[in-house]
Amino acid sequence: MTTITVGSILQSALTEYNISSNEGVFLLKQTDPQAIAQIQATANQLRQKQVGNTVTYIINRNINFTNICEQHCSFCAFRRDDGDPDAYWLNSAQILEKATDAVRRGATEICMQGGLHPQAQINGKSLPYYLKLVKTIKDEFPHLHLHAFSPQEVQFIARLDVISYTDVITALRDAGVGSMPGTAAEVLDDDVRRVLCPEKINTETWLEIVSTAHQLGVPTTSTMLSGHIETPEQQIGHLEKLRSLQQKAIETGYPARITEFIVLPFVGQEAPKSLRKKVGRDQPVLADSLLLTAVARIYLGNYIPNHQPSWVKLGLDGATEALNWGCNDIGGTLMEEHITTMAGAVGGTCMEVETLQRAIASLERPYQQRDTLYRVMGNG
Repeated sequence: MTTITVGSILQSALTEYNISSNEGVFLLKQTDPQAIAQIQATANQLRQKQVGNTVTYIINRNINFTNICEQHCSFCAFRRDDGDPDAYWLNSAQILEKATDAVRRGATEICMQGGLHPQAQINGKSLPYYLKLVKTIKDEFPHLHLHAFSPQEVQFIARLDVISYTDVITALRDAGVGSMPGTAAEVLDDDVRRVLCPEKINTETWLEIVSTAHQLGVPTTSTMLSGHIETPEQQIGHLEKLRSLQQKAIETGYPARITEFIVLPFVGQEAPKSLRKKVGRDQPVLADSLLLTAVARIYLGNYIPNHQPSWVKLGLDGATEALNWGCNDIGGTLMEEHITTMAGAVGGTCMEVETLQRAIASLERPYQQRDTLYRVMGNG
């Protein structure tokens, strides 16, 4: 039996071979600086081969329309109960004002997600409320791309209205939703989810909803919340599920697929005490995030070529460093971001285009503005 070595795994990855779960775990468990440097170099080489040298970014705005939520995820510092002094729920005029401001600042995308608010209904139904959110923005700005509503929100609407995921996604798509955020994925492992987010959808449901979106022509992104209680085996299990999902979309010829993968390192500063105690620290460990970023490129790159770090969670310096570990996109301007900031992140909530461009230029790599679906725009 041949012994697996870092060198042999990386060599096969460079020949477009899909590395196995065991090989992925083996890479993630490396602690020798020389081995880690080899993994970084290979991720960089694959990035260059798969998507080239240009680093992309998007001008977008986040709108978190409410922080009132019926669920109690153990890592979330954003959610509030209805009636809490700092609970909020934006009305149509406030949402339109934010969208108008975003367009004035050059945004091509609005990313809209919110808490699971049981009262967010029209005539006792959930779906019409969400369709109204879409209409509020699309009536005024038909060309703005709406990247909205996670698999968790789709399940929430379907459950309250007793309709199918297909019904929900079709209605949202027809109203003008252009793509679905692959959030609420956390780690796609039910043992982890039972501790982290016991009320959230399970792994199977997340995968089913994302696959349904692809069948219905709605592209999605994909994410992993990392660096809390999960093991390297569970991290690779997550990447394996995403890779299989994307393979299925490609091989079956679905009209849409996963456009990007984003590592979201856990920020625990404001997380509830029990989880903070289990994790043992408040801010992400950059070295761990970078190694996972590199391994994700090696594991997913043949199928999901666009990889993005989170400057909100890592800070801009950390995110810029991730561009040397297999990432080819630095994300968006966001303009406002509440969920991670309320968790105690130090990255900030808004990034000027020039700041993102300077960060990319500092690596002597070219930059280019893109749209949500990674189509190139303008002159950078």
